[in-house]
Parts: sequence; structure tokens; C-alpha cells
Amino acid sequence: MKKNEIKENSTRIFIVDDEEFICEILSRLVEKEGFRSNAACDGNVAMKMIHDNMPDVMLLDIKMPGMDGLQVLKAAKKADPDLPVIMITAHADINGAVEAMRAGAHDYLAKPFDHNEVIRVVRRAVAERNLKKKIKNLSKQLEDHISLRKTMGPSDIVGSIISQVNRVSKSDFTVVIQGETGSGKELVARSIHRASHRSAGPFIPIDCAAIPDTLLENEFFGHEKGAFTGATNQKAGKFEQAKGGTLLLDEITNMTMNSQAKLLRVIQEKKLYRVGGTKPLNIDVRLLAACNQDLKDVSARGKFRDDLFYRLSELVILIPPLRQRKDDIPYLAKRFLDITNIELNKNVKNFSETALQSLIDFSWPGNVRQLRSIIRRAVLLADDIITDVHLDKEITSTSGTCFIPKIKPMPWEDNSFKEIIKDHTRVVEREVINRAIKFSGGNKAKAARLLKIDYKTIHKKIKKLKIPLEGESYE
Repeated sequence: MKKNEIKENSTRIFIVDDEEFICEILSRLVEKEGFRSNAACDGNVAMKMIHDNMPDVMLLDIKMPGMDGLQVLKAAKKADPDLPVIMITAHADINGAVEAMRAGAHDYLAKPFDHNEVIRVVRRAVAERNLKKKIKNLSKQLEDHISLRKTMGPSDIVGSIISQVNRVSKSDFTVVIQGETGSGKELVARSIHRASHRSAGPFIPIDCAAIPDTLLENEFFGHEKGAFTGATNQKAGKFEQAKGGTLLLDEITNMTMNSQAKLLRVIQEKKLYRVGGTKPLNIDVRLLAACNQDLKDVSARGKFRDDLFYRLSELVILIPPLRQRKDDIPYLAKRFLDITNIELNKNVKNFSETALQSLIDFSWPGNVRQLRSIIRRAVLLADDIITDVHLDKEITSTSGTCFIPKIKPMPWEDNSFKEIIKDHTRVVEREVINRAIKFSGGNKAKAARLLKIDYKTIHKKIKKLKIPLEGESYE
């Protein structure tokens, strides 16, 4: 066998003819050239085989009892418009071949066959099929590249992220995506999925922080009917739902050690058991994990299993916060302005110079998500140009990544340096937590994640600093 024939071994040629000896002759002929072949002598059987496993090229007889060749051709092209179909016809039925060409056939062969002509036509069809696949893959990569550029911005940092996405997407590597809340981790995860060979499969994101430990196994792996009270039907878990696609484990650092152990076992064995089930189910998913902390650091502190960390982090993609991507801020602000104009049927044109500078200077603790919220509100309030008046006061009164608290008069005779610093540290802590809670809509758990502290700590600080929440008072 020649070298180029070895490469073609995986190419599948499907032969459909109601005469068995024709199927045998053509099968031997294409297999001798290094292709794989399947044959069917009936149109209905052919359609079932196409549905189960789409071929690369199809040789199809026009005249067949029952479902004829033209019907099979139209159904096959509907299933895959790029499938090259070569019609087989007798010399007396050239008109039928012409009709088939109009219906989308690639070419036709007349009986009796010239073997060299058969191979020439088949090879040309395979080459065209491969070329279309290559063009489609390149177009898809370009589309994903443009998509991330469009949603994240024009900076060199985003370019570096796109490069990493393109490099890893063609593999089945497990990727950890790290970045602050609102920085675009799910956008990157979806881009990896779209550019992968699993793109036709589902993309299933799951927020690990939102699932109590007692329900995680059921949510991940599903359950059998009668497994527990209320389990009236069998339920597929997220791993089954994501079959053939990608499963994103968001906020993975919120999983307990017990849940991490269960996840690790499934990843290692590539099998799972539904709750209440005894039959193992094979899993076929690509795993991506996202977190707003340095997973390696969390693991080093004993809060995350080392063995699970190494399983998940075949590649780590870091998404810098918006304050480190200043070049993206004007672009994203204008993009959100344009989107909101359409939504509100308005025609706000742009930003004043001072308003734009305020946006660039702000530290954006909530990242792109916060920027979008601020711009939406500004477009709602503005008529022509967005100025400082239309932006939140914290945007226009703050620059850089810090703020200066109001320092009380200092009674030097009574307070030591240590006491003065301690007193004003409380002011800063109170202001920071207030802002985080305000941005999180009063959600303490979300505010804790934003500040990268645990829930107990923020709850303790709120009480200690007497920070009033909605419906509460410390007076």
C-alpha cells in the first residue's frame, strides 16, 4: 500500500445498489485503493446507516425498488449538504443522472464501469470533501477568534488568551480558567468548546457554588427511579447531559473535600454510577474548570485536593482583571453603549472626554460585568452624550485601584500610631465591604467571593463593623 493510501484508510465510502454483485465489485475496488467501505441494497437501510454513521463519500444507484436513489440523495444532502454523492446509472438513464446532478449529486458513473474512472471520480470526491472540511475548520477558528475579540476587546492580553484557546481547543486537555468574578471565564470556556471537535455536542455549565454538598452527587451523576423519596423518575446528571460535549465546572473551589473525592474518582475511572444505580455508565465529556482564585495556591493551603488539581490543570489560562486591560475599556464601553441603544431604542452617541477617562481610571472590582451595568444605566439616563453626571459617583470620584478614606481629626495626645492605624483600617474595611455588598445586590455569599474571603469571614466582619444590610439595623 502506498503512503497516501495509508492516510486514506479512515475514509468511509458508502455503496448503495439493489444488485448485490455491484456492491461487492465496488467494495473490493475502493478497499483495494485503501478506503473503507460499507454497502446496502435498500434505500431505507441506507438512510438508517447514514443516520448512524455519516460516510465521507456515497456511491448511489438511481433506480432501486422502494425508496429510489433520488429520494435517498435528497435526504442525505439534507442531513449533510457537503456529502459528495456519486450517482450510479445505466447508459439508458442519462436523464435521471442529469436530474440527480440538479438535486446536488457530485458526479455520476454509467454502467458498465471503467474501474479507473470509478477510482478517479471517488478520489476527486474525497479531495473535495477534505478541502471543504479544511475550509470549514479554518472558518470556524476565524469565527471564534473574531468572537472573543468582539466580546473581550482588542488588547494584546486578549490576543494572548485567543492564542491559548486556539492551541488547546483541538485537544481534549482539561483546562482551568482563572480570573476574577465578571472577567469573562465562561466566554473563554464557550470559545474552547466551539473551536473543539466536540462543538456539535452540548456545552453544560454548572455552578458548583450553588449546589449543596448533599445534592452534588445527584446533580452531577443523576439518579435511578426510586433511589430516594421523591425520585419518581430516572434522571440523567450533568455528566450524562454533556455526553459528546463539554462540561464547565464553575466556581470549583467551592466544592467540599468529599465532593472533590467523588469527582476525582469519576474522572479517573471515566465511569459513573447514578444515585441508587448498580450499572456503571461510561462518560464522554471534556472537562473545563473555572475559579476566581489561584487554584494552585488554594491547593497548597489544603483547601483543594492536590490530586484533583493535577488532574484538572493540564493547562491553566489566566484572565487578567479589567483594571489590567485598560486598552479594552473604551472598546467595551462603546460596545455596551451600542447594544443598549438598540435595546432602549435610543441614539446616545458617545462619551465625553472626562467620562471616558473616569472609566479608564476606575479599578472595576466587578470587571466587565460591572462595566456593562454602569454603561446600561448611563445610556438610560443620557440623551446625547454620556458625561460624568450619568456615571455612578464611585466611578467619577475614584481613580486608580484605591481610595482614601475620610480621616478623622487626630487627638495626638490620646492615640498611639498603632491605634490611629487600627481605627482607620476599620473605615477602609467597612467601605470595601459596603461596596462589595452593594455591587452584589445585597448577596453576602457573592460579595465574599468577589473579595476572595469565605462566607464566615464576611458575616463576622459585617457584624463587627456594624454594616447595616437591607432589613437590618445595628443602631
